[in-house]
Amino acid sequence: MQIKDLGIWLINLPRDEQRRAAMEIQLKVLGLRWQLFEAVDGKARENELLSGADEIAYRRNMGSSLLPGKLGVYASHLAVWDALIESDHEIALILEDDVVFHEDFIESLATAIEGRDHWDLVRFNAIRAKLPVTQGTLGRYRLNAYVGPFTGNACYLIKRDVAARLLPGLRPQTRACDHELNRFFVHGYRQRGLEPFASHPDDGNVSTITGTGFAKVRKFKWYKRLPHYRLKAANYFRRFFYLVKTGALPGHTGPLSRRKD
Repeated sequence: MQIKDLGIWLINLPRDEQRRAAMEIQLKVLGLRWQLFEAVDGKARENELLSGADEIAYRRNMGSSLLPGKLGVYASHLAVWDALIESDHEIALILEDDVVFHEDFIESLATAIEGRDHWDLVRFNAIRAKLPVTQGTLGRYRLNAYVGPFTGNACYLIKRDVAARLLPGLRPQTRACDHELNRFFVHGYRQRGLEPFASHPDDGNVSTITGTGFAKVRKFKWYKRLPHYRLKAANYFRRFFYLVKTGALPGHTGPLSRRKD
């Protein structure tokens, strides 16, 4: 399998024209063939999307209110997964519209594809990537699992069969999308990161989801966030024991086998 065989979807709201234009320039330079995927507008469809969410559980799990933008992001990624499942592509590259690609992105992408026996979902950047455990090396990159939080869905590969298996367990929405995917110990799949990361997210501190400088985010007072803190602490243990159970801990630093077909 090669890069040309990927399904590549760029998630973008129609009104975010500047972001789309910036991504188009980068993708053209990289020589990637991609499809535009219209993002779900959480604000415009809030009432509809709330029917597919458990708002009480979200507030408990996240320690904050469920913003329309969070509804839209969650629905957008699941909708892209639906498109992947209906396609002929074995693997998809999913992109949000605030990605900055590094010079080695194509090398990293090709390396991940060659090493696809070792992951189910692999990210090329992250907002948080704490307590990495190296599973081995692919070329000059480390394939990591994470005991700590590993969040951010701006740029990742996912396999079609994995998306099909996970989707039923992702509804209703009870967390932010990346936080839900970080519960690999519940969903039973191999979430990995390829480091050094070959891209990074940059929204210019202006987000349609959380506002300028996270102005839309309203975290609850500390005592109302206690259930969130308890779950957050428990997740460290659950990630750790799942990785032990599946053989991802302890990690190792040797090269991983890579296949070409």
